[in-house]
Amino acid sequence: MKIALTKTIIWLTLFSIAMGFLETAVVVYLRKIYYPDGFSFPLNPIGQDIAITEILREVATMIMLVGIAILAGKNAVQRFAFFLFSFAVWDIFYYVFLYVLIGWPQSLLTWDILFLIPIPWVGPVLSPLIITFQMIVLAGFMMYFDNKGIKANINRREWLLLITGSIIVIISWIWDYSNFILLNNPNASFWSFSSKETLFEVGQKYVPQSFNWLLFAVGALIILLAICFYSIRNRRLEH
Repeated sequence: MKIALTKTIIWLTLFSIAMGFLETAVVVYLRKIYYPDGFSFPLNPIGQDIAITEILREVATMIMLVGIAILAGKNAVQRFAFFLFSFAVWDIFYYVFLYVLIGWPQSLLTWDILFLIPIPWVGPVLSPLIITFQMIVLAGFMMYFDNKGIKANINRREWLLLITGSIIVIISWIWDYSNFILLNNPNASFWSFSSKETLFEVGQKYVPQSFNWLLFAVGALIILLAICFYSIRNRRLEH
């Protein structure tokens, strides 16, 4: 591996770990305020000002990850690989620091709020970690082939599989919460931004019942299939 690429990966790792700690720090503060006895479901409603701040913080996080990838990468392959890698490292260390600082999650099957846009995503901690592992594997292949001088772009079939698998995984994360809202508050707004309600107000009785592991597995396997196709195709070019 070229020295310049190694240096870039080291700095991306450090940047992502630092971002993970900042994310953890914010969550620790929020839990001290809203969950002084420890985080658990049902969720406590959050005031609109804090809710908007949280959603914009998530948007800012994505901009930072995209920005560092664009600045560090020299071409489209590197930029996408660096984004995947940075995102995955950030997410992994977010949970690592949470466990170190407050002993949470208790297990990999502990439920968590994963994202808020456009509606809350919920699922066991293990599920996003599986996806982050896949992101690191794909990013690693992309960086490896690009470093070999191969034009390692993702082709149309692989993009289709990646996007399809990702959509299915996201559906698995909003499945349980959406079902709860439809059954208990059919007239409520699904959207995180609301001019009438505080965040989680319509779902303040929501307690996760079951994660759709089958749907998640289908999505994750489709993503894995895309990674396999990508690796096999570019290995042939390598020879």
